[in-house]
Amino acid sequence: MATNNAAYLVAEKAPLEVKPAPFPEPKDDEVIIENHAVALNPVDSAQQRLGPSIFPWLKFPAILGCDVAGRITAVGSGITKYKVGDRVTGYNMGTFQEYVPVKEYLCAKLPDSIGFAEAAVLPLCLSVAVKTLFHPGYLALDLPTTETKANGKVILIWGGSTSVGCNIIQLAKAAGFEVITTASPKNFDYLKKLGASQTLDYNSPTIKEDLLTAVKGKVVAGAIANGGLNISVYPSIVETCAAVALSSPDNCKLVPLTMVPRFPVPDGVETKFVVPLATDKDLASWIFNDYISEALASGSFVPAPEAEVVGHGLGSLQSALNTLDAGVSAKKIVVTMK
Repeated sequence: MATNNAAYLVAEKAPLEVKPAPFPEPKDDEVIIENHAVALNPVDSAQQRLGPSIFPWLKFPAILGCDVAGRITAVGSGITKYKVGDRVTGYNMGTFQEYVPVKEYLCAKLPDSIGFAEAAVLPLCLSVAVKTLFHPGYLALDLPTTETKANGKVILIWGGSTSVGCNIIQLAKAAGFEVITTASPKNFDYLKKLGASQTLDYNSPTIKEDLLTAVKGKVVAGAIANGGLNISVYPSIVETCAAVALSSPDNCKLVPLTMVPRFPVPDGVETKFVVPLATDKDLASWIFNDYISEALASGSFVPAPEAEVVGHGLGSLQSALNTLDAGVSAKKIVVTMK
């Protein structure tokens, strides 16, 4: 009988500990994925550092992780889209283990051209990007189709080289929008390859004025405040995104946030923190079960940012978290498992 192990967080600020874990049995709407690669996200590190006071759902011992790629080893009785042996990537809480349960609607089949480490960068941040752009509670934009044409409208995504940013650039471009983004100059060419039409230096002392010039006279369909790990810059990011949104002839008063707004919000706009597509079955099924597999196979969408493999096995996850904390740019930290 197969056994399972996991990297557990046993207390706030404690290092991860590898221990035996219950072997998951699939619910009717779940598949079990044999873990070949996991990607690390800032939320994993934040949960370890900040604990239940910031993440009240966190109960010790906890299994962190949100992204997994591997092969399906078991399927629930209600599964219709996948079978044992399929190569997939998926989103769930608790992927720092050898066997991971994932809902069918949060699971995407991989073309042979995409490796597991490459695919592991996708699920969480792809989910956040889709919800930001297309969910009725956020920007509520039209989904991209093969018939989509350029619509003349603009999307601003602050922090284009982040995982969320790379996904938003590609999806917004596919949906017909001109994409303007901010980043470090060393990442400008990469973001233009993903679909950004203009890239501006977020460290420029004139970045607000530069962005307002870039969108002057254009309809801004969304200005997305997407921060990294430096919380001291969050208020200025939101202020700048709000100014861009309100400058539009048809101003968009909602500024989606990928960071928790523990600071004053500018007048004239509403901010809303974006959570993943955990329970939004229709939209999640569209991206995971339908759109992304075909887009990856055709090359019209690429896993981004690029995976940076820093270790192998559950025992490497703590050092990988340390690497993430030290800072990365236009890369996503990945640990392989098989």
